[in-house]
Amino acid sequence: MNLHLKQLIDLSQIDKEIDAFEPQIEEANYKLEAALAKKQSIDSDIENLTKEIKDEEVKKKKNELHLQELSQKLEDNSKKSSEVKTEREMKSLQLEEEIAKEQVTFANEEIERLERVIALKTEQVEAAKESLKELDANLASIKAEVDEKLDVINKSRQEVFVKKEKLISEMNQKGLAFYQKIRRWAKNTTVVPVEEQACMGCHMVISDKIYADVIKAEEITTCPHCGRILYMEANEE
Repeated sequence: MNLHLKQLIDLSQIDKEIDAFEPQIEEANYKLEAALAKKQSIDSDIENLTKEIKDEEVKKKKNELHLQELSQKLEDNSKKSSEVKTEREMKSLQLEEEIAKEQVTFANEEIERLERVIALKTEQVEAAKESLKELDANLASIKAEVDEKLDVINKSRQEVFVKKEKLISEMNQKGLAFYQKIRRWAKNTTVVPVEEQACMGCHMVISDKIYADVIKAEEITTCPHCGRILYMEANEE
C-alpha cells in the first residue's frame, strides 16, 4: 500500500478517536450540569415563592386596615343611632351598618384565605430550602466524580493528540492539505473503505478501473461521485 495512503487512513482513524471523546466529555458533564440546573430551578422557585408571600402579606395588610376602618365605622354608627331623629335617617344608618357588616365578613374571610395561602407557600419555601441544602451537600462529591472522569478522558485524549502530531510531522504536507480540505465537509467519512465495489461514503458503485486502482493502492484514489478518499480493507482484498 502507498505510504501516503496508509498515513491518511491512520490519520482518519486518529481523528475518529479524537471526535469520540466529545460525547464522553458531554456524558461526564451531564450529571453535574443536571445537578446545577436543578439547583438553579430550586433557587428560582424559592425566589418566586418569597415574592408571592410578600404580595399576599401586602394584600392581607390592606384587608386588616380596611377591617379597622369598618370597625371604626360601625362604632361611629352605633353612636349616631342615639342621635337619629327621623325614620329615614334610621333606615339609612341601618343600611350602612348592614353593608359594613357584609364587608367585615368578607374582609375576615379574605384574611383567613390569605393566611392559609401564606402558610402553604412558606411550607413550600422551607421544603425547597431543605432540598437545596441536600443538593449543595451532594454537589461537591458530584463535581469531584466528574472531575475524575474528565481527568481520565483528557489524559487519553492527550495521548491521541500526541500520536496525531507525530503522524502529521511525518506526512507529506500536500497530502495533508488535501485530506483537511475534504474533512471540512466529510468529517469522519473523509477516508472510507470500498465494499462490494461501492464507496462506503456515498454508497455509489465505482467503475472497474477505479476499483482496480483502489485494490492496487499504489496511489491515492478518490470516489468519482463524492470525492472521498478510498481504500480497500484487508478482508475485502
